Amino acid sequence: MTTILEEAKRYEEQIINDRRYLHQHPELGFDLPNTQKFIQQRLDEMGIAHKTCGVVPPEVREKYARAGFAEQANCTGVIATIGQGTPCILLRADMDALPIEEEVETTFKSTKPGLMHACGHDSHVAMLLGAAQILKNRENELQGTVKLFFQPGEEWGYGSKLMIDVGALENPKVDAAFGIHIMPDQEAGTLSVTKGTLTQAMDTYIVDIKGSGGHSSQPHKTIDANMIMNQLYTSLNLLFTREVPPNHNVTFSIGSMNGGTVTNVIPDKAVLSGNMRSYDQTTRDHLCSRIPEMIDHTVKAWRGEYSTTEFHTPTTYNDPGFIDEISAALQDVVGLDNLIDNGPMSGSEDFSYISQLVPSAFVVLGTGKEGDAPVHNPRMKQDESIFKYGAALHASVAIEWLKGQHKA
Repeated sequence: MTTILEEAKRYEEQIINDRRYLHQHPELGFDLPNTQKFIQQRLDEMGIAHKTCGVVPPEVREKYARAGFAEQANCTGVIATIGQGTPCILLRADMDALPIEEEVETTFKSTKPGLMHACGHDSHVAMLLGAAQILKNRENELQGTVKLFFQPGEEWGYGSKLMIDVGALENPKVDAAFGIHIMPDQEAGTLSVTKGTLTQAMDTYIVDIKGSGGHSSQPHKTIDANMIMNQLYTSLNLLFTREVPPNHNVTFSIGSMNGGTVTNVIPDKAVLSGNMRSYDQTTRDHLCSRIPEMIDHTVKAWRGEYSTTEFHTPTTYNDPGFIDEISAALQDVVGLDNLIDNGPMSGSEDFSYISQLVPSAFVVLGTGKEGDAPVHNPRMKQDESIFKYGAALHASVAIEWLKGQHKA
């Protein structure tokens, strides 16, 4: 009998071609019409039922616009199903790019200036499409349903949530979920599997401060928005030195401070933007209550006014029991020697919204070697020969987990 990996090898050229097309045509954010159309066409070629999924509510559009993101009217997610009945396992791929100018010269270099698939989402889609073909070929073996979840807006930290909010985890109800992220500076072919909390939560605060401007020679007649912004910068950074246990690995970074135009005018307005990264939920809850208090008290102490725009992405949690259930399927594809545990990741990932609702596993597939350009780098590149393993991992996990749920 042909193994799943052997079957994936038969589709390797198609997987690579799919990835190269997507790499050449990157799109940003929630609204990825060309990417959505490409995925739909490929699913149609395979005879796989699918539907569009996702809505950007007006309040979400407004929030992202206030934060300086491009206007995004649509959420172009795609949901597809293979098999039928229960249980149901979800396989996820994200599909948006980054606002980065590519510096790698290839025959399939990005054709869009200033946009690049610098986080590997093009390969995530291609691997899941490869898995879709394998699963469709073996549909009569499936002891339940496989739901394919192609999502935009991961880099904006909210694409999966937009799809979940309109029922992506229902009809059929998802019982478990699996996702893969490539890592170009991890040894090619190795698979990092970590139990428990994998990625950091990310909590972002953009504070618009309103004061009352005036001449720099008469500061007593003003409410200095710049001074308030600087006081807030100091207060927020001190908060973590006194209210977070030293071993809880919390970071808070102010990434942007903007106020004023010339030296002799005290400005009316200033904007401070920063985000917190954390692993521990109790610590996160405490700080998410304290940060707004600190903002409120600091701004009002200097007679200013303010509004805050917030974004919150939870931690990705790898369910230990679910990982135990799929470990043999992972080993069948990459081999025991290539299963490693690199521990928690320092970034955030919006697969987290799924993992907070159903037993999940999010694994990291190496596609390069240590020292190579990492993700979010304009010189990032990947070993394309590894993509077939990603397709096989998706398919193997789905088939074997469904089968295992029917054992006595």
